[in-house]
Parts: sequence; structure tokens; C-alpha cells
Amino acid sequence: MPELPEVETYRRFLDEVILHQPITAFEVRDAHVLGTDEETLRKNLVGQQVTATRRIGKNCFLELSNGTALALHFGMTGDVDAYRDDHDAPRFTRVAFHLAGGLRVAFIDPRKFGRIRHAESVAHYQRAKKLGPDALDVTAAHLQQVLGAKKMMIKPLLLDQSVTAGLGNWIVDEVLFQAKIHPERRANTLSTREFKALQQAIQLVLTTAISHEATYRHFPASFLIHAREWDISATPDTEQHLSCPRHPKTDIAKSYVGGRATYICPRCQPMPSTID
Repeated sequence: MPELPEVETYRRFLDEVILHQPITAFEVRDAHVLGTDEETLRKNLVGQQVTATRRIGKNCFLELSNGTALALHFGMTGDVDAYRDDHDAPRFTRVAFHLAGGLRVAFIDPRKFGRIRHAESVAHYQRAKKLGPDALDVTAAHLQQVLGAKKMMIKPLLLDQSVTAGLGNWIVDEVLFQAKIHPERRANTLSTREFKALQQAIQLVLTTAISHEATYRHFPASFLIHAREWDISATPDTEQHLSCPRHPKTDIAKSYVGGRATYICPRCQPMPSTID
């Protein structure tokens, strides 16, 4: 599933190819990905220009010259690309925006879980979908204010898009590892210092992922993601353990927290009762 770093990469690509060019046609090859009816989309797109691109969490927005916005959600397998001729259209192109300069921008989605919606504005969409602040913009004070009194485990709370938008499963594992916080800690047990560490870890993980265009194998060796990716790719007859990058003699542990596969270092992320 495209996570925040991938969607930010898509947004930057769209920023380069689609801005300030009249949209001459809205080509729908598969209406399954439309979250707004085709005629409404065509009425609000054709003849307009994209004046800016924005992103909140995993949602990408094209702000239009008529004051409204197009919301792109990429589902499980969504992507974007550009081409000029029909025979060059990427496989699984579901929708194409034809631009006055001759370029076409493709919304690609093999599994068709992505959606294209029209919105009155980005702010209206954010309110309607109950999205919290973008994870790159979230502050330690916001996290402590929203979560500091909650008795739920911290990992499921960080996955809640109304708390902060854009943190997916592997990202939360990485954030908690970098912040040295156990995913089963109750949010109301975290200190002000730990909320600050959480916010700093969110910044570190997301900016690192974006700078590497979400190519995880290029992440620093100090990142937990290498253990997750190794475990996913391991075969049944492979001994499945990988040591902590900070503590080579400590194996990364896998469990399920809130129904989600979770990876931790027991030494870096102890529960308070096990702290020496």
C-alpha cells in the first residue's frame, strides 16, 4: 500500500508535470475508481488548471483554478505516471487527465481500491474524513494533548488517522523503535520527554523515507525496517531472526498488537516493569 512517503513522491511528480496547464479532457477507462460521479468530475475538471498540489497523510490533492479540489487516494496499489500517446499508456491506467501541452497524466491502479473524488476544498475534505494534522506537521504538544490521557496502547493510537494522518503500520513500528517506546505502552504512561521523542522519531522516519523515495533497502542500517523486510521475504525453511542494529546479540521480536504484525527490540523498547 502506498504510504505517506510514496504519496509525497507522487505529489512531487504531479507538481512537475501537471501544474498550470489547462485540462482538455478527462478520460475514464474504468469508473470503478471514481468516488464522485463521472459527469461531476468532468464538469469540474475540463477547462480548469491545477494551481497547486497538496498532501495530507496518504491523500494527495490537486487544487483547481475554480477553487475546488480533486482528492486522490491510492488504495493498495495506486500510482501515477505520464505519457503522450495511447499506445504508451501504462498498464492498469484507470483514468487519464489530458493536458493542453499534449501530455497525459495516468492514475494507475491494478487492484482498483484507489479513489478519485471531487471536494469543495482540501480543508472541507479533511474535516469530512476526520483527518488529523499531517504527520510531518504534527507537534509533540499535539500528540501529548490528544493522547496523554488515553489508556489505550500507543501503537493503535498512532495508526488512528484522526490523531495524525499518514502513519502506517511499518512506519509506526519504526517510529516506536527509534523513540525506544514499547508499542503496548499505555499512552497515559508516556512522559513529556517521550512525546517529544515520538515527534522527533516521526520526523526522522518520514524525512528519511521521502529522501530515499521510499526505497526501503536504501534506508540507514540503524533502521528496523530491514528486519521487517527480511522477515517478509524469508522462506518457510529459513531461520527467521535478525538482530537489533543497536544490539547485535538481541533478536528482533515479532508479535501482534491491535491485530497488526509488530516488530520490536526487547532491549531497546522494554515495558516499564522490565526496566532495570
